[in-house]
Amino acid sequence: MKGFTSTLRTPRLTSQLGVWLGPMFAICFVTGFISHEIQHPASWFFWPAHPVWLYRVTQGMHVATGLASIPLVLAKLWSVFPRLLRLPGVRRWANVQTWAQLLERLSVLVLVVAAIVQLSSGVLNIARWYAAMGFFFTSLHYWTAWVVTGSLLVHIGVKLPVVRRALAAPVRPLRRPPAGLTRRGLLTTVAATSAVVTAATVGETVRPLAAVSVLADRDPRVGPQGVPVNKSALAAGVHAAATSPDWRLAVSGPARTVRLSLSDLAAMRQTTAALPITCVEGWSAGATWTGVALRDLVHLVGGDGADQVAAISLQRGSAYARSIVDPPHARDPETLIALRLHGEPLHLDHGYPARLIAPNRPGVLQTKWLSQLIVGSAA
Repeated sequence: MKGFTSTLRTPRLTSQLGVWLGPMFAICFVTGFISHEIQHPASWFFWPAHPVWLYRVTQGMHVATGLASIPLVLAKLWSVFPRLLRLPGVRRWANVQTWAQLLERLSVLVLVVAAIVQLSSGVLNIARWYAAMGFFFTSLHYWTAWVVTGSLLVHIGVKLPVVRRALAAPVRPLRRPPAGLTRRGLLTTVAATSAVVTAATVGETVRPLAAVSVLADRDPRVGPQGVPVNKSALAAGVHAAATSPDWRLAVSGPARTVRLSLSDLAAMRQTTAALPITCVEGWSAGATWTGVALRDLVHLVGGDGADQVAAISLQRGSAYARSIVDPPHARDPETLIALRLHGEPLHLDHGYPARLIAPNRPGVLQTKWLSQLIVGSAA
């Protein structure tokens, strides 16, 4: 490994990078777990309708910390690379300590592979390049996160004494300054790279930075009616059904079922709410929506504030063609069956003739091109 030697590779450097990575991974894991539970809630999980911007913040932090971690992970891998590939001599294979070291390196290998898979799949998700993955992104990303977290905790437990010694040891001044990059210079470069990556992508959700986020996959200012879309009506295969004069929204509840035309919905009491739409890919955009409060439709068919609602799309064959609106959101006055965006009729790609928009929910659950609402236990 002669070509990989460097005086910068020290336990102190590796420990400092690890100290930076730990909080990054912790924030990324917690915010990712929140996003997963909102979409696939356990019986104990609760997610409020307010503040309306909360998911925008948590998902923005999830994507930002994930991307900012990439330069740190690469630097940490560089700092330990020669040691990862160094095998003990033949005479040491009978030593119990040698086998313990090999098991420790195996756990590190699991951590490295899982971290690379996790970060790579996240980048592919942001780019919506699902064909390159060939599998359901959500399941892979979720379970790999647990593997990363578990192996990271094991790694910290094993290496904590080494880290403490490395960080506590006094830094001795060098007799002769190094000719090239110093340890401090390397750490500064890595930190600056993470900062640049963050600034160049976080504009997807922090709108004032949109102009400088040159690496961002989406511009939150660009799209029909000034709001981005992930899937068009044409791609979803709903163009004909959504524009048909026979379209009706079927609302089924404990007392009755009604079928409402677009003019019927427009004739009902209208509510306007300023709500962001936030996608798991990391982009978000504020918007002003107008439509019928979902709770008014719930009451219309005999439901009450304790009912959940299933929102069903005209789209077929999608994992997100149906979403559940839990009671805290279903009874919230700002949860709308939206008919207008920024005062104009919904663009077809934004869910015309009617879509769900609720506060503090991922965009994949803001069902577009609605065909049916089911209120109560049948949902």
